[in-house]
Amino acid sequence: MIKVNCNLCGRDDYHVRFPATADGDVLRVDAFRCTHSGYGHHGQIVECNHCGLVYTNPRWPSDVVLDAYSAVEDETYVEERIGRELTFRHHLRDMERIIGPADGRALLDVGAYIGVFVEMANAAGWRAQGIEPSHWAAAEAQRHGLDVRLGTLESTELPSESFDVVTLWDVIEHFADPATELEQARRLLRPGGWLVVHTMDIDAPIARLMGRRWPWLMDMHLYFFSARTLSQMLVDHGYEIVWQGTQGRYLRLGYLASRLAGMNTGLGRFARSAVNRLGLREAAIPVNFGDLRTFICRRE
Repeated sequence: MIKVNCNLCGRDDYHVRFPATADGDVLRVDAFRCTHSGYGHHGQIVECNHCGLVYTNPRWPSDVVLDAYSAVEDETYVEERIGRELTFRHHLRDMERIIGPADGRALLDVGAYIGVFVEMANAAGWRAQGIEPSHWAAAEAQRHGLDVRLGTLESTELPSESFDVVTLWDVIEHFADPATELEQARRLLRPGGWLVVHTMDIDAPIARLMGRRWPWLMDMHLYFFSARTLSQMLVDHGYEIVWQGTQGRYLRLGYLASRLAGMNTGLGRFARSAVNRLGLREAAIPVNFGDLRTFICRRE
């Protein structure tokens, strides 16, 4: 494990917000699956005394984390594809209300996983491609004919100012160095291009109410932004925030029941039984607790 300074202000002055609940000597690759239900299992989470950024410290070195993401496989994500498609269609429609229709513009989805958003964007008229570090996920996307390259923003050679939009859906909280990633994204954007970032909001009312029981406190998350801290980081790296707001997602009831089991075994067992008994396992519903926030920004 290594200690890191604040990624927003660079200071090494913090207080512990949530003590570690996990053994720092053991890294489990399955904990880096998008659908992992290890809620409440995490390293020490601290808050910067100067700017308020919340992050995991100490943590695994960046290369170790990247190796875990490269090795991860996640068949449950494939099973939950219907919910992801519905979610991304709504996100895409909301995004286009701000930045305009596709008109054949170039879009890069960072952390594309199996390429669901890339597929939705292509269907809407975008020239979409993705980058993904997981060998399994990139291969799954390519198997469906999608342009998803294996790698990261740093390792993939893409021409500067070659995209009109770069999207980071549930990705920035996983980066070892979010500030540098935002710089990389800015390099790839054409002047006046758009950056879309979607992540958890640790200052949302439900997050504050639940405290250490907030389910997004997990091994895989290295940063826990608030609206204030992410806004500051975006502005610091040359972005104008045009719109921000909460956005939920669609979940199959069967999948939602499995998530509840990760938080409370008894509640999850009851939910699974009820969903199966009513034959609603495949039904998808909108879920929005106000703790997932989207930022739509223009490159200055």
